[in-house]
Amino acid sequence: MDRFARRVYTVAGIYGLIVMLPQYFLEDRIGRDTPPPITHPEHFYGFIGVVIAWQLAFLVIARDPQRFRALMPVTVLEKLAFAVPVLLLWAKGRVAGSVLPFAGLDLLLGALFIASYFRTASASASWGRSLGSDTAGV
Repeated sequence: MDRFARRVYTVAGIYGLIVMLPQYFLEDRIGRDTPPPITHPEHFYGFIGVVIAWQLAFLVIARDPQRFRALMPVTVLEKLAFAVPVLLLWAKGRVAGSVLPFAGLDLLLGALFIASYFRTASASASWGRSLGSDTAGV
């Protein structure tokens, strides 16, 4: 069991839920604070729903990182899918600087997900070897 991966994915999932769930109630405020108003609410709410689903997936991975190790590279992509476009859009002046800390945090979490993937590799190899040795005489 890799405690590092468990902690990383637990913190990521809880943080994501804390940040994203309130956004279901902020459509009007976001439109006022960062005009123009949201014109396609299905994209707004769909984005929030997909992100929340991923936060739940992080919590599932946290329960058994070894078992769900194959999903870890995909979780890195989930973080890059937000962070990279935000950075590019900010460079073009199309996103407010107030969004940058969230992109930076996603990059940090993506790096921690990569570290979790590699830290669980040694446990995966030893687990596979132990299975092989247990079934060698069968």
